[in-house]
Amino acid sequence: MTDTGADTNVTSDRYVRYEVERGFATLTLDSPHNRNAISGRLVSELHEGLRAAAADPDVRAVVLSHTGGTFCAGADLSETSGDVGSRTKEMAELLRAIVELPKPVIGKIDGHVRAGGMGLVGACDLAVAGPRSTFALTEVRLGLAASIISLTVLPRIDSRAASRYFLTGEKFGADEAEAIGLITAAAQDPNVTVEELLDQFRQASPQGLAESKTLTTRATLADFDRYTEALIAQSARLFESEEAGEGMTAFLQKRPPRWAPGAAHG
Repeated sequence: MTDTGADTNVTSDRYVRYEVERGFATLTLDSPHNRNAISGRLVSELHEGLRAAAADPDVRAVVLSHTGGTFCAGADLSETSGDVGSRTKEMAELLRAIVELPKPVIGKIDGHVRAGGMGLVGACDLAVAGPRSTFALTEVRLGLAASIISLTVLPRIDSRAASRYFLTGEKFGADEAEAIGLITAAAQDPNVTVEELLDQFRQASPQGLAESKTLTTRATLADFDRYTEALIAQSARLFESEEAGEGMTAFLQKRPPRWAPGAAHG
């Protein structure tokens, strides 16, 4: 979703493409077979890209973008390798890596964002969403809770919005996402708005950006220190529950779970 040129480094055949152009790195989620779901491979490649951007003195900031009509569909529920606690810990480490990166991260979104994808949006320092974007915290409808991603989503949105969307799982658009604070701006053309923000970063010193980011992320990182272990335990307990088993099975079978209207009872 970014223009390429002679000075662009492009890595193909990956779930996450890494490109550097004009002083900025773009990490593009490119896993169309599962709508950019959070798989072990996608997490690993995102970490690789973040480390590469952090180590490159010519990279001023990072843009987190996507291909296709979905930014991120949430956890890849088809993955069964590894225990739930380990997978949840990996997600927590990824979100923390984005928050801790000593360079600003801008989310560039023009597609659907669900569940764990919301955590990625919340972890970005700035986020711009286009008119095709929709957002939802769908965990509650699967017998789960937005445990780990609450660490990055709750600091962004107001308390009334948190209660509504954490508890209902309903979807909302870019304008609402901007109104409640989840994203920085709803834009007709996210590419234009992100480029305007990058122009602002070009006027800032790397040291100034890094040190200023520490001020804005301090409270979030303190919450990671304070709550991560308890949230991992909550997530593991819920994933192993009978209700979550029904919810995830119903999702994969494309049917209503037994507690929802329209479900078969007998």
